[in-house]
Amino acid sequence: MIGQEKVYERLRELGIEYEYYEHPEAPTIEIAQQFYRGEGTTLCKNLFFRNHKGNRHYLVIMDARGEMDIHKMEKSLRQGKLSFASEERMMKWIGVRPGSVSLFGLVNDSEKGVKLFVDKNLLEVEKVSFHPNDNRASLVISREGMLKFIEASGNEWEAVELYEPNDVVDK
Repeated sequence: MIGQEKVYERLRELGIEYEYYEHPEAPTIEIAQQFYRGEGTTLCKNLFFRNHKGNRHYLVIMDARGEMDIHKMEKSLRQGKLSFASEERMMKWIGVRPGSVSLFGLVNDSEKGVKLFVDKNLLEVEKVSFHPNDNRASLVISREGMLKFIEASGNEWEAVELYEPNDVVDK
């Protein structure tokens, strides 16, 4: 199977069931949507930021259909000015390259230095979809599986309102 073996090992350890799909490389959400298998699943957008000092790192997961406004996000997250993290920072903190950022990157954060922000709207869906730290495959897990994975990660996390549910745009 495509993806980091650590992801599959952790899912097995936690007893989290998943559906596995292979597809062509999908480094952007626009491309990923072409291969998305809806079936009651919410495709997630995963963003990795750093603060302006570069001493704090944040993983943000949200409904891919949500409209992201970085200034509104900065206000919602209350972490100051944010910028996208470099490839070097991604590799160091979550063990992935741009285009493969995923919730599952937390398996690579041995220092537990990445704070996770979860879009509150994801707490209402049945299933979510993420790359297994490789953008040539997707895994679908239940909302409960997502929360179990998050809790077991040991990373600090917070549910935040990034946009109103009616701001979701079907693409």
